[in-house]
Amino acid sequence: MEHLIQPIAEELKIGVEQIKNTLKLLEEGSTVPFIARYRKEMTKGLDEEQILYIQTQYDYQVNLEKRKEDVLRLIETQGKLTEEIKKEVLECTKLSQVDDIYRPYQQKRKTRATDAIAKGLEPLADWIMKCPRQGNIEEEAQKYLTDKVASIEDALQGAKDIVAERVSDNAKLRWKVQDSILRYGKIITKEKKKHGDENKVYKMYYDFTDRVGYIASHRIMAIDRAEKEKVITVSLDYDQGYLTKYAIRGITRDKETICQSLIEEAAADGCKRLLFPSVEREIRNELSAKAQNQSIEIFSMNVEKLLMQPPLVGKMVLGFDPAFRTGCKLAVLDNTGKLLKISVIYPHAPVNKKEEAEKTLLALFKEFPIEIVAIGNGTASRESESFVADVISRNKLNVQYTLVSEAGASVYSASELARAEFPDLHVEQRSAVSIGRRILDPLSELIKIDPKSIGVGQYQHDLPQKQLTEHLDFAILKSVNRVGVDINTASQELLMHISGLNKSSAKAIVDYRNNHGRFASREEIKEVRKMGDKTFQQCAGFLRVHGGENQFDQTGIHPESYSVAQNVMKKYNISGLGQAENLAIDFESTAKELGVDEYTLKDIIDAIQSPLRDYRERYDGPLLRKDVLELEDLHVGDELEGVVRNVVDFGAFVDIGLHEDGLIHISKMSKDRISHPSELLSVGDIVKVWVSAIDNERQKVQLSLIEL
Repeated sequence: MEHLIQPIAEELKIGVEQIKNTLKLLEEGSTVPFIARYRKEMTKGLDEEQILYIQTQYDYQVNLEKRKEDVLRLIETQGKLTEEIKKEVLECTKLSQVDDIYRPYQQKRKTRATDAIAKGLEPLADWIMKCPRQGNIEEEAQKYLTDKVASIEDALQGAKDIVAERVSDNAKLRWKVQDSILRYGKIITKEKKKHGDENKVYKMYYDFTDRVGYIASHRIMAIDRAEKEKVITVSLDYDQGYLTKYAIRGITRDKETICQSLIEEAAADGCKRLLFPSVEREIRNELSAKAQNQSIEIFSMNVEKLLMQPPLVGKMVLGFDPAFRTGCKLAVLDNTGKLLKISVIYPHAPVNKKEEAEKTLLALFKEFPIEIVAIGNGTASRESESFVADVISRNKLNVQYTLVSEAGASVYSASELARAEFPDLHVEQRSAVSIGRRILDPLSELIKIDPKSIGVGQYQHDLPQKQLTEHLDFAILKSVNRVGVDINTASQELLMHISGLNKSSAKAIVDYRNNHGRFASREEIKEVRKMGDKTFQQCAGFLRVHGGENQFDQTGIHPESYSVAQNVMKKYNISGLGQAENLAIDFESTAKELGVDEYTLKDIIDAIQSPLRDYRERYDGPLLRKDVLELEDLHVGDELEGVVRNVVDFGAFVDIGLHEDGLIHISKMSKDRISHPSELLSVGDIVKVWVSAIDNERQKVQLSLIEL
């Protein structure tokens, strides 16, 4: 086990014991969030990402070990296993390397080489590869003429086919070609004569060249899509002549031989027909896989940041779903997200009942103490923003508005969940509720929507969907458990993402709540059907009970540590939660005295000092506005404030109040070199930007994080 763990420890720069303890906890059925939060003493404070990495990499190392054993066994059964081959296999660090070594020994489909071997020509190929200095080639070939091998030419061609395949199957040569392409090769794309790219989406790639080893991931994604849509051709350019000569020298070792021309012909054929196309496919696949992995990482990071936007506490909100012909749907929500009133107005063309719409809006402002209007950013959003801003300004209202991403709102509104929640509302009305709730409590609302519909990724339809789903699910799991949920108000959809719970146990909690009323304590959770000891252990700390029987039930302190928490309060004369802000504590001595580790003690002290602290408070809330911005108002050099809506490989899109989000290209983010925009920006960040370029024709704005 030690040799499987060591590479992971070196990669993460942590101790082997940390990994052993983490794997032990995972094997016992503990979840990643539980381990990260409540077993810090065993992991030495590893976070969720590190724990997941340990889990996946250990599985990879186990699979690698098994593949090595299988390959060694299969080669040995053929009687061809040598100490040198065994050493090479055992030194492999990747599955692909093991497969490359096994390539010459694996059962092949029918090829020119296997056909020649079947005709008994393998000994002739062996003779040629021994590079004889004397003898007669034709006389040697004559020995292999049979009813299946009619002529000397046929015998030599068959032998060359065998040599060609051996060249292609040579692991070290394959690695040399791979390395050469990645170091020095270029990827070249050319426009096809006939294609369907009428809008010239892929114009940049009609005649494009870049270094294989340095090409950006988003360019790979674009090239793959353009190639798939038959817009461009893609090729790799590298020194094939040098590599062919290298392959020849690998056989001859620069010795003189009467088979020189045969070897040169066979090696050239093996490289051109087999080796180069095969390695090119592998490299293209590796580039695509790397680009896809990066896109998935960015997508899941964006989703996590979106979910972690802080809620608007104690605010009454008007959800505003814009539209032209069908009217703008309005939903008044109280500070808990409860729907108070639904309405519709028609301020835009073709209906144009602007005056009537203003009266309806003012009536709602008069009837309810609405503080914020949440406007969906889809169709008619900017026209609606102008309308709302005008009403606020002319009537001198103490109301602000914000634009909210409505990506996925229509998906939720038509879902079975939305129908069950609001059976009497139309789809569009449910959408207005969803838009309003997205700023009241983003986590609780967005959790109801398939994360792939939230609209913060790039090339998501080109990504492996199973892998994408797994990463997004992990982002949701991490977010929900970092925040925790109120067990008496949380929806089934929110509960099912809590550590240790699933769809069935989440439903059981909701059913219990419906039948018995509010939970009075965490202890009562044990009464829920199917709530075993292990499940309770995993979920209890993330389920909060506010106003319950035990004051610790509203905190992140786990029930298993309640006695320690009581001893801490007793030792430092703390009368109640939230009353120990300036406490001076010697953690080392206190931990020893109370028989607890320092990690747990620090978390307990933090929870006692700030029992209701929300993890999301560290992030920016929504950007609230009172006036509207038009493209005509902008000038290069203007300073603006905006909200990051999406982070991609080449930059970030920022909502500055225009119809289209402005783009901060990665080159405009820092005077220092950065490898990815995510080093500086996250979805939901409120940023100060400067206008660097304005394209009036395309209604596009280029932005800069660097003051011009």
